[in-house]
This record gives sequence, structure tokens and C-alpha cells, in this order.
Amino acid sequence: VQLQASGGGLVQAGGSLRVSCVASGRTFSRSVMGWFRLPQGKEREFVAAIGWSGVGTYYGDSVKGRFNISRDNPKNTVYLRMNSLKPEDTAVYYCAATGPWGPVTTDPSAYIYWGQGTQVTVSS
Repeated sequence: VQLQASGGGLVQAGGSLRVSCVASGRTFSRSVMGWFRLPQGKEREFVAAIGWSGVGTYYGDSVKGRFNISRDNPKNTVYLRMNSLKPEDTAVYYCAATGPWGPVTTDPSAYIYWGQGTQVTVSS
């Protein structure tokens, strides 16, 4: 499975942005998908995760109520819609996938496939 993230960019505080992640392979619809981010100089942080069918979503506390994760299984794509962006949301955003039938989890060690990351920069 290969993951290709895109859609990052520069946005002003309070704005919105949607990042996408397209997966290759046939197991996408059976994989839990997650988004993590890595702010410069800080540790990796869980952002959001979504179950196989789109039912069951989890969010990190810092993004709850502002971000929305969704998926389109026929298109092998997972999305992260980011609203009310803050400068502290600035980071490289990575999509990740578990193996087939994995649990919906915030634990990065459960995700075995990772994309290359897309930079999101929020200016104040």
C-alpha cells in the first residue's frame, strides 16, 4: 500500500484547508485511516482517525470541533477538512493506514503504512 498526501499549503489563521490522501492497493476499504502531524521541533501528534466504513471517528483534543475526517472508499481517498485554523496547527501532516481489519486507534504504532506528508502553514 502506498499513500500519497496532497492539499497542504499556506493559509491565514481562521481559514480552512482540506488535505487528501490517496491510497494504492486493494485493502483501503478494510483499513483504518489516520492523520498525524509533526510540528517543527515537536513530537508527532495524533490528529484524527476513521473506521473502515466511515463509521467511527476519533479526534485529538487540540483539533476536536474544528477538523473533520472522512473517506471515500470507491476513490481510495481519505480527507481531512481543517476549519478555524490556528498558527499552532502548522505542521507536516501525514496520512497513515492500518493493516486490514485493524482497530480504530490513536496509537501510531498500529499504523503500518505512511504517506510522505504535506506541509500546512497557518499564518497569524
